Amino acid sequence: MNKLKTMLCAVFTLMLVNITTTVQADSSNFAGPYIGISASGYGIQLSGSSNAGIGQPTEEVSLGQVAPITGFEAGYAIPIGSAFLIDIGASMFHGAAKLEFHDDRADPGNVTEAPVVSDTGGAKDVSFSIDNLVNYYIAPTLVLSDTSSLYLKVGLTEADVTVTGDITSPGNLSGTTWALGTRTVLESGIFIKTEAGYTDYNGISAHGKGTSINSTNSYSAEPTVAFGTVALGFRF
Repeated sequence: MNKLKTMLCAVFTLMLVNITTTVQADSSNFAGPYIGISASGYGIQLSGSSNAGIGQPTEEVSLGQVAPITGFEAGYAIPIGSAFLIDIGASMFHGAAKLEFHDDRADPGNVTEAPVVSDTGGAKDVSFSIDNLVNYYIAPTLVLSDTSSLYLKVGLTEADVTVTGDITSPGNLSGTTWALGTRTVLESGIFIKTEAGYTDYNGISAHGKGTSINSTNSYSAEPTVAFGTVALGFRF
């Protein structure tokens, strides 16, 4: 992950170095407000753990999902010179990923359950669901020509977290997004964006409420997202 950040920063440094050599670039072709819709492929890695209390072993669960999701974005690109812009905006995506801890044993008094990914239900089953991603970003942009540009995006991403089972509700997720992308603008104002990046979220945790799950039981999950996006939009 740190290597990817280093690579992105290196690419952006090369972009800045090349500003003085950019020919026939006009940032006004990219400036102003815009809206767009997008289709993305999201690879979501959820790593979680369950601990039944002091002296009990910690059980690990890891779940990977790849799913197509759709989104909407809006922003404003501010020109800084003829070959450089600062793009500020926000995007929203709808798509869910779930991590489950399941106990398939019938004994309700056994609180040392070993979690496994499963589709069956039970009084001690626990799940974390992540949905409704919102990203607030800033994207320094280098204009390559009158119709194409390259940008580095850095943003704050938030997501809703819901839980099922006899456990406490954790707070929602937040994390940092890094992405590299291109934008091609037509004379009509229509543009096409392609983008690839990742989001590293903070961890979420919960513990049993004491009804069907012992209050000493703790659960946690740490999601990471890698994505590729194609967007179609209009610049006003």
